[in-house]
Amino acid sequence: MQVFGDVDALPAGRRIAATIGVFDGLHRGHLRLLRELVRAARGWHAEPTVVTFEPHPDAVLRGAPPPLLCDPAERLARLADAGVEYAVLQRFDTAFASQTPEVFLDRLRAGRDLAGLVMSPESAIGRGRAGTPERLREIGAREGFAVDVIAPVDGGGEPISASRIRRALAQGRVAEARGMLGRDPAVLGTVVRGDGRGRLLGFPTANLAFDAAVALPANGIYAVEASWGGRDPLRPARVAGGVASLGVRPTFDDDGARVLEAFLFDVHEDLYGERMRVAFIRRQRAERRFASVPALIAQMSRDSARARAILEGRSKRRAPART
Repeated sequence: MQVFGDVDALPAGRRIAATIGVFDGLHRGHLRLLRELVRAARGWHAEPTVVTFEPHPDAVLRGAPPPLLCDPAERLARLADAGVEYAVLQRFDTAFASQTPEVFLDRLRAGRDLAGLVMSPESAIGRGRAGTPERLREIGAREGFAVDVIAPVDGGGEPISASRIRRALAQGRVAEARGMLGRDPAVLGTVVRGDGRGRLLGFPTANLAFDAAVALPANGIYAVEASWGGRDPLRPARVAGGVASLGVRPTFDDDGARVLEAFLFDVHEDLYGERMRVAFIRRQRAERRFASVPALIAQMSRDSARARAILEGRSKRRAPART
């Protein structure tokens, strides 16, 4: 997949089929849309093309973005896996937001043959979200490109959306979020130095810092799977199970900042500076305050044993049956 920083940089002289959106999370609804894009592009003899945005449009239009479900690097990797040939990580700013749908389409089509657009019913482009599917079909009928509208994927009686997934995570409902994403919910961050307390307690942890606000689940203790190394976040060099604490560490009366720290099983290497992805497998319990450090250490031992059992059970369920 080729990646471009602006729609104007897309190769000239190419026939393209495009879809446009934030694609935060690349959940099951997005994946259906991408499958239909690739299928339609094949029928139109065109290159499947995705225009997505950085930062999230809400950062410009509403003053603050929602916490991200998918790091931009992972978003691009998942687009490539879906069969996308061209991806535009378009800079979203006030100038871009002020464009009419017609101006944006003129830029997309400049020097290229736009075979068609693939959209969801709620999609809209351009200033004031004027470029609805109905409006784009009118433009397409005049300018000679098709507009396919793909029905959303239903999950639990209503369409799957990034906002629903964020709500499920915020309430600690990891399995529900997994069902809508089609994969384990995860965050991608950088391992940084903490206060070293975990090592003193006998549970050295990898503490993660994030470049932007990410969609973390509710505070608590989780069985996790961590991965790091390699150029592609979906094809890491190293994978390890572990148990993670997410919260404010109430036993120690810290400053109230939320911290994600993961104790990784059978990992003894220096991880500082690594880009690490932590996938949340199951919430084991809520965060709570302990009366003493020995009581906390005893509970950490129980949490670790339970996380190992959860991950081992999951591995056995995934193992192919012998023939």
